[in-house]
Amino acid sequence: MSDVQSTATTEPQPTRLRDALRKARIEAADRTGVVVELRDAEVARLEILNEALDPLFAQVPEKVDLFDRGVSQGETPRLWIDVVAHILMGRDKRIYRFVQDTRFGRIVLAESHDVPVIVDAVTDYVARRMIEREHAMVATPMVEPSAEEPPKRRGGFGMFVLGFLLGAAALFGLALFASLKNL
Repeated sequence: MSDVQSTATTEPQPTRLRDALRKARIEAADRTGVVVELRDAEVARLEILNEALDPLFAQVPEKVDLFDRGVSQGETPRLWIDVVAHILMGRDKRIYRFVQDTRFGRIVLAESHDVPVIVDAVTDYVARRMIEREHAMVATPMVEPSAEEPPKRRGGFGMFVLGFLLGAAALFGLALFASLKNL
């Protein structure tokens, strides 16, 4: 009996830790799999919304380059409308949240489970942004250069050469003055 106890106490117990580590790795992989599946579901829902927005963006004139729509698949998948507005899934992963980043923080523009509600909110947002662009263009009219005449260049190199020559002349004059003073 003492032989049984002595072999049990002298035998190391790494199998229990090894088994526990294996079990923990399997659980982590299962959780990771669930997270990946949730992220894939989020991306799929955002792509469905993206397709629902196709008719809206087909109506935006090609000259208007305010919008850069696309789904980013980072840690939090997002459907970008432009640089400051995007749609992401809410905490329950079924609700769409249309948000805009401002200098004062993030503003929720719309929130809904229904795609048509978000499409209407994005339509309103796009219309407002296009009106803002029109007002900005009226305030500061942009003149597009014609294809016949190249854009005028300022004399940057000429100014550099003039400054170099004036500096050299000033140094020469200073050296001449210093040499006359020593005589």
